[in-house]
Amino acid sequence: MEKRENTADHSDKLFEEVGGMVEKGFPTIHAESHRTESGTPYLKSPGVVMISKPNTNIEGMRPFLEGFDPELQFPGYLDDPTELPDSSQLCKTAGQNCYASFGPRRTTNENAASYFERLTSAGHGSVLEHSNFSFLLYGISRSVTHELVRHRSGLGVSQISQRYVSGSVLRFVERPEYQNDEELHRLFEERADRAAAEYDAMAETLLEKQEGGAAALSADYKTDARKKVQQTARSLLPNETEAPMVWTGNVRALRHVIEMRADAHAESEIRALALRIFLCLQKADPILFGDYELKELPDGTFMVNTPHRKA
Repeated sequence: MEKRENTADHSDKLFEEVGGMVEKGFPTIHAESHRTESGTPYLKSPGVVMISKPNTNIEGMRPFLEGFDPELQFPGYLDDPTELPDSSQLCKTAGQNCYASFGPRRTTNENAASYFERLTSAGHGSVLEHSNFSFLLYGISRSVTHELVRHRSGLGVSQISQRYVSGSVLRFVERPEYQNDEELHRLFEERADRAAAEYDAMAETLLEKQEGGAAALSADYKTDARKKVQQTARSLLPNETEAPMVWTGNVRALRHVIEMRADAHAESEIRALALRIFLCLQKADPILFGDYELKELPDGTFMVNTPHRKA
């Protein structure tokens, strides 16, 4: 238990160091927007905003539990004095339903951490699929989202469409390796300025051709016309372009992403994102994510690991 508490303390400290806060019960790590001298906006770190988490009503089970032999004392399940995060309560109730473990001999909420450790250590992670969390992820580049969307099982993705949005919302993302090197930082800002200018110039040229009746850009409606201009001009945008998304996953899937992408061998930009997702999740539910350990790497960044991988 001491090790678990030390890990939680370390996570809480790092959560604060990266700008984390809890807003109305939802952990959030915001990312600051910067601008080049020419005014092109860009970000240096991922923003992670938890926008949805489980809301559990086990009291609704009372008629079900009262329908069994009174000697089993199943309704007592609802009177457990230890309150759990809704996400943990949901997964624990799902697991205990499998064995009708509602009587006095059940594992109580006080021992929920040990209960989940037994499940994850044995690889029995199916009950973790009941709890879902949703995030707004921003300050992430197109190159990162290309990697993130490879994780599909148990996850939902709604990502910005560069086909439908105008250049007025374009922002870029500076890789960690560029930020502390004067020359690399300068080159990044120059690329961002150039990409934004080239996109605007191409969009303007295409719009002129559109208004002139260019066959390649023919469209019946204004929306279609705008879409045809943007879908063509977006070919100029680099992988450093920001690509925000709303991202939802069940706990089992989220644990897998953390284990793969917050690993020491993961690419640095996606590791920074996975670390922030983990910090928000552990803040929201220190039980379901309490078996993870933070480890500082030689370059000052962090990795996340657990002995119970692939639960």
